[in-house]
Amino acid sequence: MSTVDVRDLTRRFRGRKGAEVTALDGVSLRAEEGEVVGLLGPNGAGKTTLSRILTTLLLPTSGSARVDGLDVVRDAPRVRERIGLVLGGERGLYGRLTARQNLRYWGAMQGLTGSRCRERADELLERLGLTERADGRVETYSRGMVQRVHLARALLRDPRVLIMDEPTSGMDPHAAQGFRGLVEELRDGGSTVLLATHDMQEAQALCSRVALIDHGRVLREGAPKDLLTGLDTPRTVTAGGVPAGAAETVARVPGVTVDGPTPEGFVTLRITEDGALSEVLRVLTAAGVRELSVAAPTLAEVYRSIIEDREFAL
Repeated sequence: MSTVDVRDLTRRFRGRKGAEVTALDGVSLRAEEGEVVGLLGPNGAGKTTLSRILTTLLLPTSGSARVDGLDVVRDAPRVRERIGLVLGGERGLYGRLTARQNLRYWGAMQGLTGSRCRERADELLERLGLTERADGRVETYSRGMVQRVHLARALLRDPRVLIMDEPTSGMDPHAAQGFRGLVEELRDGGSTVLLATHDMQEAQALCSRVALIDHGRVLREGAPKDLLTGLDTPRTVTAGGVPAGAAETVARVPGVTVDGPTPEGFVTLRITEDGALSEVLRVLTAAGVRELSVAAPTLAEVYRSIIEDREFAL
C-alpha cells in the first residue's frame, strides 16, 4: 500500500465570472514510504490544489486520495495527524513571536499539551539548529532560518507525510543546500515527501520520481533518469582547439548542430540523434582535440520539452 495514493482526482470550481474552472483533471499519483516525489509545473498548474486536498484543506469534486491508507475526506481528522505542511515564505508563522512561541502555539493547536508540547518544541529547535536564536522574533530571522521554523512546525506531530510547497524559494545557495540536507535526512528516516518546486536542480537531486503537471493534468511521471532517457533531449559537447577540417566533418554528422568557434576558440555541438555522440567524439579525438566536455540532458530540458511556455509565448 502506497503512503500517498491519488486516483482520478478532479477539482472544479466557479471562477470570478461564473465560468467553471478545472483545477485538477483526473490526476493519479502515488508515493511510497521513504520517497521524495517532485511536483513540477508552472503557476496555476494544479500543484497547490493537489496539496490542499491532501492536507484536507479542500474537498475534491471526484476521485479519491488516501494518506497512510486513510481517505482525506472521510478520515480527515486522522489524516491531519499523519501529514505536515511546509510552506514557503512567511505564511503560517507569526513574525512577532519567537520560534519557540510559534512552535508551542502550533503544537497546542495540533493537540500537544503541557510539558509534551514544550519538550517537542525544544527537541525540534535543537534538531534544526535553532536553539541559540529560539527566543528571537521570527521577523528578524534569515530566509533559511524561517524555513527551518516552517519545517519544525510541520514535524511537531512526527508526521508520516510531508508536503512542501516551494520550501527553498528565495533562499541563498548555502541555506538552500542546508535545507535539502534536512530533507534527505527525513527521507532516509522513512518520511514520505511531496515536493512542489520550480527548481529543476533541486528536483533532480532529491526526487526518486517527478510528476510534470500542467492544466490540472499529469503530463509525464517517472524517475528523472527515465524521463531523461525517454525523451529526445540533446547532449551538448564543448570542445576547444578544433581544427577547421574536423569542425566541418562533425557538422556533416546527422543530428549535430555546430555553434562557434567563439573568440576563445571553443565550439559547441548540440547532438540529438542516437549514435551521433560516439561519431563526434571519434572525429574530435582523431583530430587531436583534448579539451572536451560532454553535458548530459537535464531535467530542466525535459520540463521545457513538455510544459508549454506561457510567460514568453508570442
